Amino acid sequence: MATQPSPAAALRLVKIVHTVAWAFFAGCVLALPIAAWRKHFLAATILIAIVLVEVLVLLLNRFRCPLTDVAARYTDDRRDNFDIYLPLRLARYNKHIFGTLFAVGVLFTLWMWRRA
Repeated sequence: MATQPSPAAALRLVKIVHTVAWAFFAGCVLALPIAAWRKHFLAATILIAIVLVEVLVLLLNRFRCPLTDVAARYTDDRRDNFDIYLPLRLARYNKHIFGTLFAVGVLFTLWMWRRA
C-alpha cells in the first residue's frame, strides 16, 4: 500500500513543478525579442502562441495559476511566493513584469516582421 506524502513534501513538489513551468514561460517571453531580432519569425510565432496558451489558462482560472490552488491545499501560508520558488517581489509583480515584457516582445516582433 502506497503512503501519501506529507503536506510539506507535497508542497515542495508543487513548488518545484510551478517554478519549472514559470521558468519555461519566462524563457519564452525573454526569447521572443531575440527570435524577432534574428528574423526567426516562425520561432517567434511559436513562442507567442505558447505564451498565449498560458495567458488563456490564467484567464480561465481568474488570473491565477492552477498550481496555486493545488499548493494551497498543503499550507495556510498565502504570501505571494508560497507556491513557487521565486523571490517575494518577483512573485508579487510577476504578471506585471512578464506581461509588459511579452507585450513589448510582440510589438517588437511585429515591427521587425514589417521591416523584413
